[in-house]
Amino acid sequence: MSRWLALVLVTLMWSATALAAGEDALTRGLEAHKTGKHQQAVELLAGFVQEHPDSVPARRAYALSLAELGKKPEALAVVEAGLAQTPEDTSLLLTRGSLLAGLDRYAEAVQTYSRIIARQPKNVEAIKERGVNNAKEGNFAEALKDLNQAATLAPKDPWVFNHRGMVKFCQGRYQEAVKDFTAAIRLNPELPLSYFFRGNLYLHHLNQRDKAIADYQAGCKLGHPLCCGELEKLGLKPASQP
Repeated sequence: MSRWLALVLVTLMWSATALAAGEDALTRGLEAHKTGKHQQAVELLAGFVQEHPDSVPARRAYALSLAELGKKPEALAVVEAGLAQTPEDTSLLLTRGSLLAGLDRYAEAVQTYSRIIARQPKNVEAIKERGVNNAKEGNFAEALKDLNQAATLAPKDPWVFNHRGMVKFCQGRYQEAVKDFTAAIRLNPELPLSYFFRGNLYLHHLNQRDKAIADYQAGCKLGHPLCCGELEKLGLKPASQP
């Protein structure tokens, strides 16, 4: 075998080994992220993203794991670097919006979700999250428009109704808010936040103490500390938690 051919074969074998190692790091990193092992995910995906900067799934998981570790600015920088290469990637834009919201940069989050909606007018996740962030900015009318549209597009998403209930709560539309929280609970009976908010409406605004207690008991049984805390304020023993 000639020296040249031997060199080619060695190079090919090395490349195949490196590729396999990279794919293994990606697989293990994505799995670590999925199972909540975020430090491990960061360690595995950091190098992979550096070597494969165009890998959107790796970049997104890397950023989200960083955020879970409390490193949201670093996570945002990872996403911004990805968007510099693919400015209109929907998954990265959704992640950017989520990270901005986590940093209390709600107006920028609204702008990010609007970029998605401009190209995908029926993207429910973007519409829903733009509504949530509009509400956090105090733009309740705009928030309600988005959440009404999201409810039409995704009538089985409990979070749409939970978020819309919160907006109506803030607007003083208490009976309508109760209907939305009830819809959220009907769609997902294990959504403790909806029990908490509906319980607050019953107790503090609609003078229906028994219904409030029932909601707090249900939320507390699901392990929500705010519901348990409300029961204690009322001098009642919290329901047995799982």
